[in-house]
Formats: sequence, C-alpha cells, structure tokens
Amino acid sequence: MFVGILTAPFAGEPLEVVAAFAGEHRFGSLEIVAGPGSKHIDTNNFTPERAKEVLNLMEKRNLRISSLAAYTDLTAADPERRRTNIQTVYNAINIAKMLGVDVVCTMAGLPPNGKDRMKTIEEDCTVVFPPLLEHAEKNGVKLALENWTATNIQNLAHWKRLFELIPNKNFGLNFDPSHLVWQGIDYIEAVDRFADRIFHTHGKDTEIKEHVKREVGILGHGWWRYVIPGLGVIRWGEYIAALRRNGYDGVISIEHEDGAVEREEGFLIGKKYLDQFIAYYA
Repeated sequence: MFVGILTAPFAGEPLEVVAAFAGEHRFGSLEIVAGPGSKHIDTNNFTPERAKEVLNLMEKRNLRISSLAAYTDLTAADPERRRTNIQTVYNAINIAKMLGVDVVCTMAGLPPNGKDRMKTIEEDCTVVFPPLLEHAEKNGVKLALENWTATNIQNLAHWKRLFELIPNKNFGLNFDPSHLVWQGIDYIEAVDRFADRIFHTHGKDTEIKEHVKREVGILGHGWWRYVIPGLGVIRWGEYIAALRRNGYDGVISIEHEDGAVEREEGFLIGKKYLDQFIAYYA
C-alpha cells in the first residue's frame, strides 16, 4: 500500500510541476487528471510521443500512475453533452493502455432533473456503461467510480443496484470514505460488502461540527466539510486494516479539498498522517 496524489489542485500547471513535488516528497503515485484541454493528460490531443514523455517523467521522479482521473457526467440529460463526456472516458481508456495504466477513475453520472438516482441507474447507466466497459476490458482497463454523494451512487443501495444490473468484473469503485461518513453510512461495512469492487481509493477526511449539527440538524448546512486525512473523524487505521483484510493493497490517493490548508502543506500533512499505517521497504 502507498500514498499518492490526485493532481487536480495542480490543474493550472504542467504535469511536470506536480511530479516534481510528489517525487521530492516521496509520494508513491499520481492519479492524473485527464480531460479535454487538461495540462496533465489532454484526452483530445494525446500522442505516442506525449506518452513517452509522461512515462519518462514518472521514471525520473520515481512515481507510478495509479489511475487516470476522467471525472465527468456520463448521464447528462443533454444528448450532445453526454456523447462528449462518454468520448472523454473512451479516450482516457485508450490513453491508459498507451501508458500501461489499468484503472480509469470516473463518475457514475448525475441524476437528470426530474429523475431520481435509482431510476437513472436503471434507465441511463445500463445504456452508458456496458459499451465503455467492453472497450475497457479489451484494453485491460478497469473503470472505478468515485462514490461522490451528488452522483447516482449516493448510498450503498445505489451501489448494490448498479452492480446487480452491470456485473462486469472490470466495473468498480474509487472508494472514498469521506462521502459516506457524514451521511451516517458505515464505511468499514461498505469495504467488507464491496471489497471485490474496490479498484482504487481516495484519501479524504470529513470534519463533523457536532455543535452546529445540533442547531441546524442533518438537513442544515455548515456542520461538515471535507478535510485532509487525519484532521477529521475517519478512523484511518481501522479503515486501512479493513482494506488490507479484504485484499486491497493499492494506493490511497489524497484528494485535497480542504480550504483551510495550503496545497502543498495539505498533501504533506496527509502523507505524514497516513504513513504511520504503512510500511515501506527499500
């Protein structure tokens, strides 16, 4: 197991910048943002020559690529936008193969206005994902969905239904406990129940302000926020133990969304905290 970085906070700078930082501070990997016009992986303009440059950069900085991060709305109501977003993930799969990367992280899509999540799973996800998964399988790639609460896989019932309807073995999760804990969902039990679907994980914590929640209730605002691992309520030792117990031995990719901590400082705080649960060997 190792600690990595989701490159999104460095989106305005070339990949070389985040790679230099990650390499200097001995992170294990990069989860590289991939999308149209991205300065890290441009899914509309990626050549074999660029693939060689990226791989040489990773080798120079002693990094691996844990996944390509093509987070986009695959169930968008507008047909043209949906086609464009699906093409982005299709291109990311092709690029992953070029780079020797076996995971592409994406989203389960957002529920269109007027349609609930379960109906979107049953009517839209079942149309969108099977062709992408078939293409991914042919290229040795797995699709991992981040369980962001705004998407179609808000809770475990949604996860269960999605995988019942689309049982492809290369279809799984980029497991993020921070999206479960503030909903009151047991993230340890979720690991146990969906272990064979966990292809990648995010390192992000959640601060719960109990005094605010007591005033505004769970439907109110301002009683929780996303923070750097170790600065919230997630029991990381127990969580990592559950991952190991269930056979996961891959990346914990820090997703920095903590507005109270500067970019580099946040990643370093998160790595220092998570490293206490991980043994590195020369």
